[in-house]
Amino acid sequence: MRATGHPERAAELVGEDSGDIFVFDGVEENPTTRHVEAGTELAREHEIDLIVGFGGGSAMDCAKGINFLLTNGGKMEDYWGVDKATQPMLPAIGVPTTAGTGSEAQSFALIAQEETHRKMACGDKKARFGHVILDPTLTVSAPRPVAAATGIDAIGHAVESYVTLKRTPISQLYAREAWRLLVASFPTSLSDRENLEVAGQMQLGAHLAGAAIECSMLGAAHACANPLTARFDMTHGIAVGLLLPHVVRFNTEAVGPLYDELVPAILDLITLDEGQMLAPMSGGAVVASLIETLVLEGAVPNRLRDYGIERETLPALAEDAADQWTAGFNPRPVGRQELLDIYEVAY
Repeated sequence: MRATGHPERAAELVGEDSGDIFVFDGVEENPTTRHVEAGTELAREHEIDLIVGFGGGSAMDCAKGINFLLTNGGKMEDYWGVDKATQPMLPAIGVPTTAGTGSEAQSFALIAQEETHRKMACGDKKARFGHVILDPTLTVSAPRPVAAATGIDAIGHAVESYVTLKRTPISQLYAREAWRLLVASFPTSLSDRENLEVAGQMQLGAHLAGAAIECSMLGAAHACANPLTARFDMTHGIAVGLLLPHVVRFNTEAVGPLYDELVPAILDLITLDEGQMLAPMSGGAVVASLIETLVLEGAVPNRLRDYGIERETLPALAEDAADQWTAGFNPRPVGRQELLDIYEVAY
């Protein structure tokens, strides 16, 4: 972010008359309690009264985590779960610079424990950004691999939130529109990084998918992805994209008609030779196949073995995945064995 000059430009736009601005840039990918505590220390030192979460999902989650500790004290573990904060929080603004996590639309901060790297979902409506600025010019400077990983993550959010046990008509409205925008824009967003119209569609799609998560949570793909990030430092979006097609196929038995509802939005993306007919496939099969195609568009390996992960680690990964909060919202029940089967298929 420093290298792009975006923070300095934002400070100039705010203006000198608006008070002092302090930049905390000690955030890394998949932020931990260490990053949040360091940011909180800086915020206390300068007695700040407004927080701007400026960056990708890691920066925005860290901003929310800082808000928890600065206003309510204690440590991040105290807020693991929902509505644990008792005191008001500072006003905050979310400015995403990637089209990915949708963190700007959510009241949850995903913060990992420094020692174990286990991700904690810390949610509270008071932690939600009061205002959000979606500016596609901020996303085009992201390197192509980052854009691929974050875009795949957003697609995963749209697909998973559409079918969870907590789904609602509102969450499905957000997710379906996010799915339409994201799948139509993703390939061009990678091949033409300066295309602001496409970048705007990706950013809006990611935001709507984030809003869908706020209403309905996620499922088994994210439950399986988190241990891969914690144990092997795999980029979150890549892990999601690798597992999502297999989870869709697994879930089709339970929610096949819901996947059928997503197909009309992508029919114009399926090209056929003259005289060729679309083979009869379930919606789940079509959605899973398209996701695999998009993952390949992102030049992302689609097998666990491609990342040097050994098969012997899969049972331990399945144990970790079964403990993930999002596993409980998957539309088809999953336990250690079912999650191990998904890892095996993805291997």
